[in-house]
Order: sequence, then C-alpha cells, then structure tokens
Amino acid sequence: MSFVVTEPCIACRFGECVGVCPVDAFHAGPNFMVIDPRTCINCGICELACPVEAIRADHALTSEQRAYADLNARLAEAWPVTTATTPLPRAEDFAAEKNKRHLLVLP
Repeated sequence: MSFVVTEPCIACRFGECVGVCPVDAFHAGPNFMVIDPRTCINCGICELACPVEAIRADHALTSEQRAYADLNARLAEAWPVTTATTPLPRAEDFAAEKNKRHLLVLP
C-alpha cells in the first residue's frame, strides 16, 4: 500500500504533507506534488495533514482517482524530492475548485 496525491492538490501545493513526511517521499513539480510509492512507508500522516484532502491510500481511491496512482509513480521518477514547499500564489483561490486536471503542468 502507498498513499497517492490526487486532483485537489493541482494548482495549490500547500505543503503541510511534505513537512510531516518522515521519509521524504514527496516530489514537487511546477504546480502539483506526488508521492513516490517506492519510498512511502504507508504511515498516513500526510493524509491527515493535507488541507484540501488530496491524499488517499491507494486502496481507497475512487475509480476517477485511480489514474493518479500511476501518475504519482511516473512523476516521482521525473520530479525532484522535496522536503519543504510553500503554497502556490493562488492556492487559496484554487483550493475549492473541482475538475482541475487540465491545469496540471507535466514534464
């Protein structure tokens, strides 16, 4: 089992999850963060810390969220590890927005 960052994080990237991760499993991209499933120790602390409820256990993903498990694994290989981050400039504006997948900046 691993934890997965899903759509609510897009364009927000608040970062509380990064600060509590004991194993540096987070990788940061331009406007999204992902969890490396090979590094994640399944502690669940990040899920509790996320202010936009973007993090889920892989076994608890909805059918719409399942693609994010593969996306996290793929982007974790491309993006650098992050141990600290700050919210994006308009994070509060995007926090409640739905259907943000089209905003995701990919490598």
